[in-house]
Amino acid sequence: METVVSGIRSTGNLHLGNYFGALANFIKMQHENNCYFFIADYHSLTTHPTPADLHGNVRQVLSEYLACGIDPEAATIYLQSDVHEVAELYLLLNMIAYVGELERTTTFKEKVRLQPDNVNAGLLTYPVLMAADIIIHKASRVPVGKDQEPHLEMTRKFARRFNNMYSVEYFPEPEAYNFGKELVKIPGLDGSGKMGKSEGNGIYLTDDEKTIRKKVMAAVTDTGPVEKYQELSEPVKNLFTIMKFVSRPDTIEYFMEKYNLCQIRYGDLKKQLAEDLNIFVEPLRKRIMEISADEEYLRKVVKDGADKARESASRTVREVREIIGFRPF
Repeated sequence: METVVSGIRSTGNLHLGNYFGALANFIKMQHENNCYFFIADYHSLTTHPTPADLHGNVRQVLSEYLACGIDPEAATIYLQSDVHEVAELYLLLNMIAYVGELERTTTFKEKVRLQPDNVNAGLLTYPVLMAADIIIHKASRVPVGKDQEPHLEMTRKFARRFNNMYSVEYFPEPEAYNFGKELVKIPGLDGSGKMGKSEGNGIYLTDDEKTIRKKVMAAVTDTGPVEKYQELSEPVKNLFTIMKFVSRPDTIEYFMEKYNLCQIRYGDLKKQLAEDLNIFVEPLRKRIMEISADEEYLRKVVKDGADKARESASRTVREVREIIGFRPF
Protein backbone atom coordinates (compact mmCIF):
# COMPACT_ATOMS: atom_id res chain seq x y z
CA MET A 1 0.00 0.00 0.00
CA GLU A 2 1.50 3.32 -1.11
CA THR A 3 1.38 6.59 0.81
CA VAL A 4 -0.35 9.30 -1.21
CA VAL A 5 -0.56 13.00 -0.31
CA SER A 6 -2.82 15.54 -1.99
CA GLY A 7 -3.65 19.14 -1.20
CA ILE A 8 -7.13 20.63 -1.42
CA ARG A 9 -7.60 24.33 -2.17
CA SER A 10 -9.14 26.21 0.73
CA THR A 11 -10.97 28.63 -1.56
CA GLY A 12 -13.67 28.00 -4.11
CA ASN A 13 -16.68 25.72 -4.10
CA LEU A 14 -16.66 22.36 -5.84
CA HIS A 15 -18.16 22.21 -9.31
CA LEU A 16 -19.17 19.26 -11.47
CA GLY A 17 -15.72 19.14 -13.05
CA ASN A 18 -14.18 18.55 -9.61
CA TYR A 19 -16.83 16.01 -8.66
CA PHE A 20 -16.52 13.81 -11.73
CA GLY A 21 -12.80 14.48 -12.19
CA ALA A 22 -10.10 14.27 -9.54
CA LEU A 23 -12.48 13.89 -6.58
CA ALA A 24 -13.96 10.69 -8.03
CA ASN A 25 -10.45 9.27 -8.19
CA PHE A 26 -9.67 10.46 -4.65
CA ILE A 27 -12.70 8.57 -3.36
CA LYS A 28 -11.50 5.40 -5.06
CA MET A 29 -7.88 5.97 -4.07
CA GLN A 30 -8.62 6.31 -0.35
CA HIS A 31 -9.56 2.63 -0.15
CA GLU A 32 -6.48 1.45 -2.05
CA ASN A 33 -3.71 3.57 -0.52
CA ASN A 34 -2.61 5.26 2.69
CA CYS A 35 -4.02 8.70 1.81
CA TYR A 36 -3.45 12.10 3.39
CA PHE A 37 -5.76 14.86 2.11
CA PHE A 38 -5.05 18.30 3.52
CA ILE A 39 -6.83 21.63 3.08
CA ALA A 40 -4.10 24.04 2.05
CA ASP A 41 -5.01 27.08 4.13
CA TYR A 42 -1.38 28.21 4.48
CA HIS A 43 -0.96 28.11 0.71
CA SER A 44 -4.01 30.29 0.17
CA LEU A 45 -2.27 33.20 1.91
CA THR A 46 0.32 33.46 -0.87
CA THR A 47 -2.30 34.97 -3.17
CA HIS A 48 -4.93 36.08 -0.60
CA PRO A 49 -2.94 37.34 2.43
CA THR A 50 -5.99 39.08 3.94
CA PRO A 51 -8.88 36.68 3.32
CA ALA A 52 -12.34 37.97 4.16
CA ASP A 53 -13.37 34.68 5.79
CA LEU A 54 -10.59 32.10 5.89
CA HIS A 55 -12.38 29.93 8.45
CA GLY A 56 -15.62 30.03 6.48
CA ASN A 57 -13.83 29.04 3.28
CA VAL A 58 -12.13 26.11 4.97
CA ARG A 59 -15.39 24.99 6.57
CA GLN A 60 -17.18 25.09 3.20
CA VAL A 61 -14.49 23.12 1.37
CA LEU A 62 -14.27 20.55 4.17
CA SER A 63 -18.06 20.09 4.19
CA GLU A 64 -18.15 19.62 0.43
CA TYR A 65 -15.41 17.01 0.31
CA LEU A 66 -16.98 15.05 3.14
CA ALA A 67 -20.42 15.24 1.53
CA CYS A 68 -19.02 13.97 -1.75
CA GLY A 69 -17.43 10.87 -0.28
CA ILE A 70 -14.04 11.53 1.33
CA ASP A 71 -14.19 9.17 4.30
CA PRO A 72 -12.26 10.30 7.41
CA GLU A 73 -12.23 6.68 8.57
CA ALA A 74 -10.52 5.51 5.37
CA ALA A 75 -8.22 8.48 4.75
CA THR A 76 -6.59 11.19 6.85
CA ILE A 77 -8.15 14.58 6.10
CA TYR A 78 -6.76 17.57 7.98
CA LEU A 79 -6.07 21.29 7.90
CA GLN A 80 -2.54 22.21 6.89
CA SER A 81 -2.37 24.84 9.64
CA ASP A 82 -3.26 22.26 12.32
CA VAL A 83 -0.03 20.35 11.72
CA HIS A 84 2.65 22.73 12.95
CA GLU A 85 5.41 20.31 12.00
CA VAL A 86 4.75 21.29 8.37
CA ALA A 87 5.95 24.82 9.15
CA GLU A 88 9.12 23.51 10.81
CA LEU A 89 9.99 21.21 7.91
CA TYR A 90 9.24 24.10 5.53
CA LEU A 91 11.79 26.20 7.44
CA LEU A 92 14.43 23.46 7.33
CA LEU A 93 13.90 22.82 3.61
CA ASN A 94 14.24 26.55 2.91
CA MET A 95 17.84 26.22 4.11
CA ILE A 96 18.64 23.93 1.17
CA ALA A 97 16.45 25.68 -1.44
CA TYR A 98 18.15 28.30 -3.58
CA VAL A 99 16.65 31.64 -4.58
CA GLY A 100 17.74 31.30 -8.20
CA GLU A 101 15.95 28.00 -8.77
CA LEU A 102 12.80 29.29 -7.08
CA GLU A 103 12.79 32.46 -9.20
CA ARG A 104 13.04 30.37 -12.37
CA THR A 105 9.87 28.35 -11.74
CA THR A 106 7.21 28.96 -14.37
CA THR A 107 4.42 29.33 -11.84
CA PHE A 108 6.34 31.99 -9.88
CA LYS A 109 6.96 34.00 -13.05
CA GLU A 110 3.29 33.77 -13.92
CA LYS A 111 2.17 34.87 -10.45
CA VAL A 112 4.56 37.83 -10.58
CA ARG A 113 2.95 38.83 -13.85
CA LEU A 114 -0.58 38.46 -12.49
CA GLN A 115 -0.03 40.04 -9.07
CA PRO A 116 2.95 42.43 -9.36
CA ASP A 117 1.91 44.27 -6.17
CA ASN A 118 1.93 41.10 -4.05
CA VAL A 119 5.18 39.29 -4.80
CA ASN A 120 5.73 38.00 -1.26
CA ALA A 121 8.34 35.57 0.07
CA GLY A 122 5.65 32.92 0.52
CA LEU A 123 4.90 33.09 -3.20
CA LEU A 124 8.57 32.58 -4.00
CA THR A 125 8.93 29.62 -1.65
CA TYR A 126 5.56 28.06 -2.52
CA PRO A 127 7.32 24.96 -3.99
CA VAL A 128 9.21 24.50 -0.71
CA LEU A 129 6.01 24.49 1.34
CA MET A 130 4.47 22.10 -1.17
CA ALA A 131 7.50 19.83 -0.78
CA ALA A 132 7.14 19.93 3.00
CA ASP A 133 3.46 18.97 2.71
CA ILE A 134 4.39 15.92 0.65
CA ILE A 135 7.58 14.54 2.12
CA ILE A 136 6.52 15.09 5.72
CA HIS A 137 4.52 11.87 5.28
CA LYS A 138 7.25 10.32 3.11
CA ALA A 139 4.74 10.03 0.28
CA SER A 140 5.60 7.95 -2.76
CA ARG A 141 2.79 9.23 -5.00
CA VAL A 142 1.14 12.62 -5.51
CA PRO A 143 -1.92 13.35 -7.69
CA VAL A 144 -1.02 16.53 -9.59
CA GLY A 145 -2.32 18.44 -12.58
CA LYS A 146 -0.09 19.64 -15.40
CA ASP A 147 0.30 23.06 -13.75
CA GLN A 148 1.74 21.49 -10.60
CA GLU A 149 4.18 19.06 -12.23
CA PRO A 150 7.13 21.53 -12.03
CA HIS A 151 6.49 21.83 -8.27
CA LEU A 152 6.50 18.05 -7.90
CA GLU A 153 9.81 17.90 -9.73
CA MET A 154 11.17 20.45 -7.24
CA THR A 155 9.88 18.28 -4.40
CA ARG A 156 11.85 15.39 -5.86
CA LYS A 157 14.88 17.67 -6.13
CA PHE A 158 14.65 18.80 -2.49
CA ALA A 159 14.22 15.21 -1.27
CA ARG A 160 17.22 14.10 -3.33
CA ARG A 161 19.31 17.09 -2.20
CA PHE A 162 18.54 16.41 1.47
CA ASN A 163 19.53 12.76 1.08
CA ASN A 164 22.78 13.69 -0.69
CA MET A 165 23.74 16.53 1.67
CA TYR A 166 23.34 14.39 4.77
CA SER A 167 24.45 11.07 3.21
CA VAL A 168 21.18 9.30 3.97
CA GLU A 169 18.43 7.55 2.07
CA TYR A 170 15.63 9.05 4.08
CA PHE A 171 13.11 10.77 1.80
CA PRO A 172 11.62 8.90 -1.16
CA GLU A 173 11.35 10.85 -4.42
CA PRO A 174 7.58 10.97 -4.98
CA GLU A 175 6.14 10.17 -8.39
CA ALA A 176 3.10 11.73 -10.02
CA TYR A 177 -0.12 9.81 -9.57
CA ASN A 178 -1.42 10.05 -13.11
CA PHE A 179 -5.04 9.02 -13.49
CA GLY A 180 -4.62 8.79 -17.27
CA LYS A 181 -7.82 7.68 -18.96
CA GLU A 182 -9.55 7.56 -15.57
CA LEU A 183 -9.39 11.36 -15.26
CA VAL A 184 -12.65 12.80 -16.53
CA LYS A 185 -12.79 16.35 -17.86
CA ILE A 186 -16.14 18.10 -17.68
CA PRO A 187 -16.49 20.98 -20.17
CA GLY A 188 -17.75 24.40 -19.17
CA LEU A 189 -20.88 26.19 -20.31
CA ASP A 190 -19.01 28.86 -22.25
CA GLY A 191 -18.45 26.73 -25.32
CA SER A 192 -14.83 25.77 -24.84
CA GLY A 193 -12.28 24.42 -22.38
CA LYS A 194 -13.03 22.70 -19.11
CA MET A 195 -15.24 23.69 -16.22
CA GLY A 196 -13.43 25.88 -13.71
CA LYS A 197 -13.86 28.57 -11.09
CA SER A 198 -11.64 31.17 -12.72
CA GLU A 199 -13.45 30.75 -16.04
CA GLY A 200 -16.85 31.35 -14.42
CA ASN A 201 -18.38 28.59 -16.55
CA GLY A 202 -19.29 25.98 -13.97
CA ILE A 203 -22.20 24.37 -12.16
CA TYR A 204 -21.40 24.29 -8.44
CA LEU A 205 -22.62 21.64 -6.04
CA THR A 206 -24.11 24.36 -3.84
CA ASP A 207 -25.98 26.12 -6.69
CA ASP A 208 -29.73 26.26 -6.10
CA GLU A 209 -32.33 25.25 -8.67
CA LYS A 210 -32.87 28.77 -10.01
CA THR A 211 -29.14 29.42 -10.40
CA ILE A 212 -28.54 26.17 -12.28
CA ARG A 213 -31.43 26.85 -14.64
CA LYS A 214 -30.19 30.38 -15.33
CA LYS A 215 -26.64 29.21 -16.03
CA VAL A 216 -27.70 26.40 -18.36
CA MET A 217 -30.15 28.54 -20.31
CA ALA A 218 -27.32 31.04 -20.91
CA ALA A 219 -24.93 28.33 -22.13
CA VAL A 220 -23.28 28.92 -25.50
CA THR A 221 -24.58 26.91 -28.49
CA ASP A 222 -24.62 27.63 -32.23
CA THR A 223 -27.18 28.45 -34.93
CA GLY A 224 -28.12 24.80 -35.32
CA PRO A 225 -27.32 22.05 -37.86
CA VAL A 226 -27.97 22.78 -41.55
CA GLU A 227 -27.63 19.21 -42.80
CA LYS A 228 -28.42 15.78 -41.39
CA TYR A 229 -25.79 14.05 -39.25
CA GLN A 230 -23.68 17.17 -39.18
CA GLU A 231 -20.69 17.07 -36.84
CA LEU A 232 -21.38 18.66 -33.46
CA SER A 233 -19.78 22.05 -32.85
CA GLU A 234 -17.65 22.37 -29.72
CA PRO A 235 -20.28 24.26 -27.63
CA VAL A 236 -23.06 21.79 -28.46
CA LYS A 237 -20.77 18.81 -27.95
CA ASN A 238 -20.01 20.20 -24.48
CA LEU A 239 -23.71 20.18 -23.54
CA PHE A 240 -24.08 16.59 -24.70
CA THR A 241 -20.95 15.65 -22.72
CA ILE A 242 -22.45 17.08 -19.52
CA MET A 243 -25.68 15.23 -20.30
CA LYS A 244 -23.81 11.92 -20.34
CA PHE A 245 -23.13 12.32 -16.63
CA VAL A 246 -26.54 13.47 -15.39
CA SER A 247 -29.21 12.43 -17.93
CA ARG A 248 -30.82 9.14 -18.83
CA PRO A 249 -29.45 7.35 -21.94
CA ASP A 250 -32.82 7.55 -23.70
CA THR A 251 -32.90 11.32 -23.08
CA ILE A 252 -29.50 11.75 -24.73
CA GLU A 253 -30.57 9.48 -27.57
CA TYR A 254 -33.73 11.54 -28.13
CA PHE A 255 -31.91 14.87 -28.43
CA MET A 256 -29.10 13.39 -30.53
CA GLU A 257 -31.67 12.05 -32.97
CA LYS A 258 -33.33 15.47 -33.10
CA TYR A 259 -29.94 17.02 -33.85
CA ASN A 260 -29.13 14.50 -36.58
CA LEU A 261 -32.49 15.17 -38.26
CA CYS A 262 -32.01 18.97 -38.01
CA GLN A 263 -35.05 19.19 -35.73
CA ILE A 264 -33.34 20.12 -32.49
CA ARG A 265 -34.46 23.10 -30.41
CA TYR A 266 -31.61 24.12 -28.15
CA GLY A 267 -34.05 25.72 -25.72
CA ASP A 268 -35.68 22.32 -25.12
CA LEU A 269 -32.26 20.68 -24.77
CA LYS A 270 -31.20 23.22 -22.16
CA LYS A 271 -34.44 22.93 -20.19
CA GLN A 272 -33.99 19.15 -19.98
CA LEU A 273 -30.33 19.47 -19.03
CA ALA A 274 -31.15 22.00 -16.30
CA GLU A 275 -33.81 19.68 -14.90
CA ASP A 276 -31.46 16.69 -14.89
CA LEU A 277 -28.68 18.74 -13.31
CA ASN A 278 -30.98 19.87 -10.52
CA ILE A 279 -32.08 16.29 -9.84
CA PHE A 280 -28.42 15.25 -9.64
CA VAL A 281 -27.14 18.19 -7.56
CA GLU A 282 -30.01 18.47 -5.05
CA PRO A 283 -29.05 15.55 -2.74
CA LEU A 284 -25.40 16.66 -2.76
CA ARG A 285 -26.39 20.23 -1.94
CA LYS A 286 -28.56 19.06 0.95
CA ARG A 287 -25.80 16.82 2.30
CA ILE A 288 -23.29 19.68 2.14
CA MET A 289 -25.65 21.93 4.09
CA GLU A 290 -26.26 19.23 6.71
CA ILE A 291 -22.57 18.60 7.28
CA SER A 292 -21.74 22.32 7.32
CA ALA A 293 -24.29 22.81 10.09
CA ASP A 294 -22.98 19.89 12.17
CA GLU A 295 -20.40 21.63 14.37
CA GLU A 296 -19.67 18.55 16.46
CA TYR A 297 -19.00 16.32 13.45
CA LEU A 298 -16.72 18.85 11.75
CA ARG A 299 -14.82 19.42 14.99
CA LYS A 300 -14.29 15.67 15.39
CA VAL A 301 -13.16 15.22 11.78
CA VAL A 302 -10.51 17.95 11.95
CA LYS A 303 -9.30 16.90 15.42
CA ASP A 304 -8.98 13.24 14.48
CA GLY A 305 -7.38 14.21 11.17
CA ALA A 306 -4.85 16.48 12.87
CA ASP A 307 -3.99 13.77 15.41
CA LYS A 308 -3.33 11.19 12.70
CA ALA A 309 -1.40 13.61 10.51
CA ARG A 310 0.74 14.85 13.40
CA GLU A 311 1.64 11.30 14.38
CA SER A 312 3.27 10.86 10.98
CA ALA A 313 4.59 14.43 10.70
CA SER A 314 6.15 14.60 14.17
CA ARG A 315 8.05 11.37 13.56
CA THR A 316 9.47 12.76 10.31
CA VAL A 317 10.50 16.11 11.83
CA ARG A 318 12.07 14.40 14.82
CA GLU A 319 14.14 12.16 12.55
CA VAL A 320 15.07 15.05 10.22
CA ARG A 321 16.30 17.08 13.20
CA GLU A 322 18.46 14.16 14.29
CA ILE A 323 19.88 13.73 10.79
CA ILE A 324 20.76 17.43 10.56
CA GLY A 325 22.39 17.36 13.97
CA PHE A 326 19.98 18.91 16.45
CA ARG A 327 20.48 17.14 19.78
CA PRO A 328 19.04 17.71 23.26
CA PHE A 329 21.51 18.56 26.01
